[in-house]
Amino acid sequence: MNTPLVSASGNASAHAPAALPVLPRPSAEEFAAVLEHGAYMPLSQFGVIDTTGDDAASFLHSQLTNDIQHLDAANARLAGYCSAKGRLLASFLSWRSGDTIRLLVSKDVQAAVQKRLSMFVLRAKAKLTDTSGELAVIGLAGDVRGALSGVFDALPDGVHVQVDGAAGTLIRVPDALERLRYLWIGPKAQVEALLPSLDGKLKRVSPAVWDWLDIRAGEPRITQPVVEQFVPQMVNFDVLGAVNFRKGCYPGQEVVARSQYRGTIKRRTSLANVAGELDTVRPGTEVFHSDDPGQPCGMIVSAASAQAGGVDLLVEIKLAALESGSVHLGAADGPALRFLTLPYGLPAEV
Repeated sequence: MNTPLVSASGNASAHAPAALPVLPRPSAEEFAAVLEHGAYMPLSQFGVIDTTGDDAASFLHSQLTNDIQHLDAANARLAGYCSAKGRLLASFLSWRSGDTIRLLVSKDVQAAVQKRLSMFVLRAKAKLTDTSGELAVIGLAGDVRGALSGVFDALPDGVHVQVDGAAGTLIRVPDALERLRYLWIGPKAQVEALLPSLDGKLKRVSPAVWDWLDIRAGEPRITQPVVEQFVPQMVNFDVLGAVNFRKGCYPGQEVVARSQYRGTIKRRTSLANVAGELDTVRPGTEVFHSDDPGQPCGMIVSAASAQAGGVDLLVEIKLAALESGSVHLGAADGPALRFLTLPYGLPAEV
């Protein structure tokens, strides 16, 4: 059963966030724009939390799974935020913008996560602010460097490298299907004024295409339906560099470390495709193995309409379930998952 992210008042239903809308399937032309040329997409599915104050870095360092204390102005980092039981409440991309540390987060968990983090500020000189309304978040994918060179004086040359310019921050994120990808975050009015300059060079496409590219890059995102379902390693966060095992304590750190060093990671996230549409293939949906129909063997973490049809998904699953038989959506007689190759390798588990 899914566990909702409880608000600071302790009431899970108080101020419950609206679920992220089910985005319509992108057109063939939108998929082709990314794969054959280049495209940009405003990303309404994300929010931004700004953390300011003298203790902003040390505070976040004590709360998140990655090293925020030593986050510099040239790099971004993935990070998770866990419950005391080591289960993920949220996933972030973090970076510095001047004296501010910014956290990009799924919009449907943002308010509850921000409220929970704020409860632990206590005497620290740190303040968390929702700046989603002031900032635009734009994803760019494919052959986009020429168009971006008209907006930024320099472009990031490596994954999670960032550059700052008059128009905001540009961060390179992991490639998907061997296509370059960037996030552009900047003042909303300024970004929106510059977007028309891209229209002659890039096609504007649905934000659903970005969700698909994230999945093909093997990057899970924690949204409301899967809050508190996974230890970071279950969604490959250790492989993706979202966990620093040498940093100090954070909520759930003992559980995360124990899973890492005692060889107890028996579940991982895999890439798959399944027939259907997003109205039935959703994060939080359980999957079942053909040889054990009585209990689920995994759960969908992220899902998006696929260019080749059906739905591509990242599914957290028992490693043993991948060894033989078949895995099915919703029940042992449901649609069968077709497993694909992740763009990165996973460590051999003991």
